[in-house]
Amino acid sequence: MTSDREERPEEASGPLLYSRRARTSDRDSGAVPDMTRQPLTVAVVGATGVVGRTMIQILAEREFPVGELRLMASGRSAGRTVSIEGRSHDIVEATGDAFDGVDIALFSAGGDVSRELAPQAAARGATVIDNSSAWRMEPTIPLVVSQVNPGDLEGHPGIIANPNCSTMQLVPILMAIRDSVGLERVVVDTYQAVSGTGGDAIAEFEGQIRAHVSGQPKQATVYPHPIAFNALPQVDVFLDNGYTKEEWKVVSESRKILHLPELRVSCTAVRVPVFVSHSEAVHVETREPLSPERARQLFAAVDGVVIRDDPATSTYPLASEAAGSDDIFVGRVRHDPSIEDGRGIAFWVVSDNLRKGAATNAVQIAEELIRRGWVKAAAARGAQPYGVERPHGELVREPVGASAEGSA
Repeated sequence: MTSDREERPEEASGPLLYSRRARTSDRDSGAVPDMTRQPLTVAVVGATGVVGRTMIQILAEREFPVGELRLMASGRSAGRTVSIEGRSHDIVEATGDAFDGVDIALFSAGGDVSRELAPQAAARGATVIDNSSAWRMEPTIPLVVSQVNPGDLEGHPGIIANPNCSTMQLVPILMAIRDSVGLERVVVDTYQAVSGTGGDAIAEFEGQIRAHVSGQPKQATVYPHPIAFNALPQVDVFLDNGYTKEEWKVVSESRKILHLPELRVSCTAVRVPVFVSHSEAVHVETREPLSPERARQLFAAVDGVVIRDDPATSTYPLASEAAGSDDIFVGRVRHDPSIEDGRGIAFWVVSDNLRKGAATNAVQIAEELIRRGWVKAAAARGAQPYGVERPHGELVREPVGASAEGSA
């Protein structure tokens, strides 16, 4: 079994059944200003997979300035034709030569493909935004959530890493806490939808539901056990320390994105019988006291975060309602009484794992590159490479909302 969002990335087919078109407010938020909309050549690698097809959908929804769209996949999918916005597009085989003339390449074809082809694409002048885990922890590759650390994009070497879906919806909330009262410790339990594993997992889940209704045995090949009517405390393979690879991604990626290499983080990742949207139960120990009321205000001030929190009416984020949205939903905000001096806060976070958890963030990164004039690699712009110490020590974290300009 491989990692979340990387298993059998090209075997999904048919329409996007489980991730609805974004609402108008989601779609318009943060889109590229008209003044910067010069047409670009954009490639989508893994275009026949669940996340790849969602990337194509979001490029159209957000009216990304695509002059030419190149859809790439493995050799077995090459030659297929897909219709997008009334136009037919041929699927071509993903090879190094296929990236000639490409400005931005969105990768979602698994780690092996990314390790092989991302450097080749970058060598041909393309900027790769990669959805796999292949480059995330490389010290010279920025790992970016669009509303958390966009300044890290400035020094990219032609490859940018998109975080894991569970990390993606967590770190904007942690950023708000970090910047206000400080972070000491984070404990997060994730409840992850089957679409994170890909098209085969969705099909197997559906098959197990049908088998249950008809009284037949449930067959499991994607996961170690049937996922229907079950909860599996294993997402990805187990490591020697007893954690799964997915759990350790949340630990290490959160530290890198937040620029807190010593942050204490623990995670338990659980696969649940939900088609789309990951949910997380989060407990945070802060450095200074934080009331639930103040926490809600801080969270609501983060771009793309929506508060759904009214216990009196049983209002809280739901996976079914988050599906199809680009927002991150937060609720159940309350004190954690196990931590003294009012420094404990607990909350519930839900987001569409195919959209903000993967495809939308990739497109938002591309939009940010255009807005700041950073599409080309740092070396081509004379910018300082990411991962190189500044004169006074660590990499400088740019305040959220700060503007930057440069030449593409």
